[in-house]
Amino acid sequence: MQDGHNPLDITRARFGSLLKRHGELTDRLSRDSDKIIFERLQKEFEAARASQTEEICLDGEQWNDGLLATIRERVHMEADRKAMSGDANTLPSPEEKITYKTGNKVICCLEGARIGIQYETSFAGEPCELYHCVLESKSFLEKMTVLEHTVPFFLPIREIENDLLSSNAKKFIDHVGELLQAYVDRREQVRLIKELYGNQIAELYHSLPYQMIEFVLDDFDCKVTVSLRYGELILVLPSRISVLAWPALKKNTPRKDDGILGSQPAPVRLAYAEEALRTMSLPEAYAEIVLNLPQALLQTNQQRVPT
Repeated sequence: MQDGHNPLDITRARFGSLLKRHGELTDRLSRDSDKIIFERLQKEFEAARASQTEEICLDGEQWNDGLLATIRERVHMEADRKAMSGDANTLPSPEEKITYKTGNKVICCLEGARIGIQYETSFAGEPCELYHCVLESKSFLEKMTVLEHTVPFFLPIREIENDLLSSNAKKFIDHVGELLQAYVDRREQVRLIKELYGNQIAELYHSLPYQMIEFVLDDFDCKVTVSLRYGELILVLPSRISVLAWPALKKNTPRKDDGILGSQPAPVRLAYAEEALRTMSLPEAYAEIVLNLPQALLQTNQQRVPT
């Protein structure tokens, strides 16, 4: 660092601006491309639920492979009946139109031998976005495939389809629901700390799925950097955590002969803060970190003072 300017800070600021612009563009593109599909599927799901004769809430083991097989059989039988009639408009409606609800999922029988799953996400008890996934198969004996969906493009639904759908369709359906809920949970945690503590956060970066989050607390006597990594996309608590307190650069720090500032004390790991982030939600952990930060810094400074 020369003349009080830190090239690293300048680079980080430029990179942060680039990330922000990239995020805004990505969000706009993803919204526009999915909007038509979402509106069409939402109308179809609403029509299916409006015409239902019964909604069954499944609890625990009631949602199983056998029930999913029954749903698959029903949609194919209905499609076969309509095909044999030659005129679907003149065929009387079936006696039963059942919708199933389990956890955050609503499962409907859709026209054309399709099974629709609507995922209802939430945060802190409040509803968030709805997502859809439509499955189809050529016959009851053939494997199902994902026909269309409104899952965000940066979540690996196609990889999950390849890994699970043909071998365990129920597990695929459940895993997609866990993936979506965890993504919304991480995203809302970040949104909440920005809303509550934005004046204390100098820099904040995150990946699109929010499995990488970094931010800086710069409203204290030192700079605290927080780095969070989520080893799996279904996690809502980080698996790798680093919290470091960087001592503030003193104005009277001596310079070397070449004009470069002399070395500063090394950063200190804040173990209490890492433990809070490991066991609490991000907003709760943030409050815990800020509350105990002055005492932690005081103890650190006392330990550095030679006896």
